[in-house]
Amino acid sequence: MEHFLFDLDGTLLPMDQEVFVKFYMPMLAARFKDRGVPQEKLIGAVWNGVGSMVMNDGSRTNEDAFWDCFSRELSIERADVEDEVLDFYGNEFNRAIQSTRPDPAANRIIKYLKGKGKKIYLATNPIFPRCATLNRIRWAGLSAEDFEEITTYETCRYSKPNVGYYQEILDRQGLKAEECLMIGNDKREDLAAGKLGIRTYLVTECLEHAAEPGSPDYEGKNLEQLYEDLKELV
Repeated sequence: MEHFLFDLDGTLLPMDQEVFVKFYMPMLAARFKDRGVPQEKLIGAVWNGVGSMVMNDGSRTNEDAFWDCFSRELSIERADVEDEVLDFYGNEFNRAIQSTRPDPAANRIIKYLKGKGKKIYLATNPIFPRCATLNRIRWAGLSAEDFEEITTYETCRYSKPNVGYYQEILDRQGLKAEECLMIGNDKREDLAAGKLGIRTYLVTECLEHAAEPGSPDYEGKNLEQLYEDLKELV
């Protein structure tokens, strides 16, 4: 295996997704209070926007899919609020690190693979703007320069678990599926890569969608075990 695709939330950055979302969503909603948008309506519009990205058929970017839905839900022009939303994700959003559990093993893993000459890609579900993803990378103790590619809503036209998301990465980077390993914590979203012949590794510490069918090629309980297993796999 020469190419290693990593999920971020719950994998390189351990967290409880529900706790994380409940922490930061009200902060985002507060930005719209002066516009007369109730918190529940704002959060609902965000989730509907996420749904539009998940259902994206490749005809537009996830960014456009989100904003078309979000603007329609709230009867607000994208141009009137986009800068404010991006400012939130670039700044105040950083408080949400309190709802995550950064693990220094993430940095050891990346350094180990890079030291072996392997290529690393951040295959995080592209439902966030780049600025939000860059912040979460830093929370994990990593750098954007660690990755050959970082998937965000600006550049992707599919989302997990659509296999089109993984095919986009393979096509953009010129990768062969059999030379790749996808590492994640979500049985539904991350193991979907296996449908293309990409081998998969499931980190179970922050397991998501545990009842989903299917099994990974490899499995470990946390990043520390992943680090040890990679010494055997690489």
